[in-house]
Amino acid sequence: MSASLEESSAKRKAELGESLAEIRERVQQAAASGSTTPTLVAVSKYKPASDILACHELGQLDFGENYVQELEDKAKILPAEIRWHFIGSLQSNKAKTLASIPNLYSIQTLGSIKAANALNKALSSDRPSALRVLLQVNTSGEDSKSGLAPLTSTEGVEASDLAQLAVHVIKECPHLRFEGLMTIGSLELSLHATEAEKNADFESLKKTRDILREYLESSVGESERARWGEEGSGRLLLSMGMSSDFETALKAGGDIVRVGTGIFGQRAPKQT
Repeated sequence: MSASLEESSAKRKAELGESLAEIRERVQQAAASGSTTPTLVAVSKYKPASDILACHELGQLDFGENYVQELEDKAKILPAEIRWHFIGSLQSNKAKTLASIPNLYSIQTLGSIKAANALNKALSSDRPSALRVLLQVNTSGEDSKSGLAPLTSTEGVEASDLAQLAVHVIKECPHLRFEGLMTIGSLELSLHATEAEKNADFESLKKTRDILREYLESSVGESERARWGEEGSGRLLLSMGMSSDFETALKAGGDIVRVGTGIFGQRAPKQT
């Protein structure tokens, strides 16, 4: 490596270290009143492997990718200790590729029984633990967002797509672990909400979690209780909040935040 490249690399690592430290501090402060430590997922789509490696060397374990091929390529050349979270649109025909990534930690965008079955079938039986999955909920109701409808009442839960998918994963997909819910809230809501206002999308996800948990506790057998929720605590986790609103999400009770721009800076356009 030339001296100029080394200098550039060292400068970039220093920039990333500063940004990562700032985001970690903000996460810690926003979650100060909570009883658990949230998970910070560094969203690294379009970013070079060198950026990810630099953050990993600074102690960051969790990284999120939106595209299957990009995730597969990066996972092959980066440390096996990294915990990869797939946070992009999940198509069942990509399940086999995702399942082949040994350090795939979770899929946060499960939205159909078809995709659940494809993942469960593709996962190796000698995988050391079940693959964590979160069900994506479209809390904002925007047509541009993927996800299942949120739950608004305890009535009719059994017939909802969300409850049916959760039960299917628990009962029919032994290689998957239903760990919680994920949403991509309205950007407008996050940008224009005042400090005192509650984020309606985050409140909707919390309500959906509470309704679903109550339903599962009464409808899923005791022998299957150990197969859903966070391992150890049994809590249904909430993944919500990104660079523009992760602090609001944490204050609202989020467990996982997905921060890209705040750590890596603005993304370059995807190469075609």
